[in-house]
Amino acid sequence: MDEISDPAELRELLGAPGPRAVSKERVALHPRDREWISLSPFIVVSTSDTDGNCDASPKGDPAGFVKVLNDTTIAIPERPGNRRADGYLNILSNPHVGVLFLIPRRGETLRINGRARLVRDAPYFDDMIVKGHRPILAVEVEIEQIFFHCAKAFLRSNLWKPERWEDNDLPPHAHLVKELQPTTEESVEQLEHYYSEVYEKLLYNT
Repeated sequence: MDEISDPAELRELLGAPGPRAVSKERVALHPRDREWISLSPFIVVSTSDTDGNCDASPKGDPAGFVKVLNDTTIAIPERPGNRRADGYLNILSNPHVGVLFLIPRRGETLRINGRARLVRDAPYFDDMIVKGHRPILAVEVEIEQIFFHCAKAFLRSNLWKPERWEDNDLPPHAHLVKELQPTTEESVEQLEHYYSEVYEKLLYNT
């Protein structure tokens, strides 16, 4: 194993970034950024605690669910989940976050890095109501860095090309839960009923 342990070694291996890669960083939202955010139904929020333990949490809702508060601040609403709160707990100890905005069929992604805080309530929460659910908290992110990331990862993975997707023999989620969480009391049949018929009805119920 030939491990890289020095920034100079890494730079020698990768080379220097090109002018466009260096100059694309911004610190405030452009109208195009706002437009992208308004069309994005899916994001990934990355956090870590003070010990460096990391978490990347997917979040989705109708397009535009992330609210732009001003040119340097966005707000991400809470939606009912498993109550682990891994990312939220990380933010309480380390406010640095990274947010990746995706739009279906688009290969580019919008990346925002900044400092986050948890907000229990604010007037704009009324604008975040979906199917009667008003969030009980939101993550406000003060933008420190923003830029568009190129489409190469999506082109290599064929993520948006169903005709290129490979078949797989992975078992349904209910079977995975029973296999990987053997202490689960429900039977496979009960889990299948939950994930196929009940799950979607609970998307906005606490």
